[in-house]
Amino acid sequence: MDVTEFEDLIDRLGEDLSRWPDDRRLPAEELLSRSAAAQALLEEARTLRRALEAPPVRAPAGLADRIVAAAAKLKSDAAEPRTEGETAGS
Repeated sequence: MDVTEFEDLIDRLGEDLSRWPDDRRLPAEELLSRSAAAQALLEEARTLRRALEAPPVRAPAGLADRIVAAAAKLKSDAAEPRTEGETAGS
């Protein structure tokens, strides 16, 4: 087994080698014992799995309302007529 085949098997069978069929797992374990590239691929797949299993990130309560209010204020500030000599932000 080479690193390319190993990567393909990780994509198809997952990063948990204990679930692989013996005829694929045993050559993969042998490759892992001698290949830093294969070890890196497996660690990357495990890291990705952990990231996908993590709970989703939630926005703080009220964030959407604050964004809408800030956008409405910007819009109303931009629509207000300026007097002569007045600059933006004054």
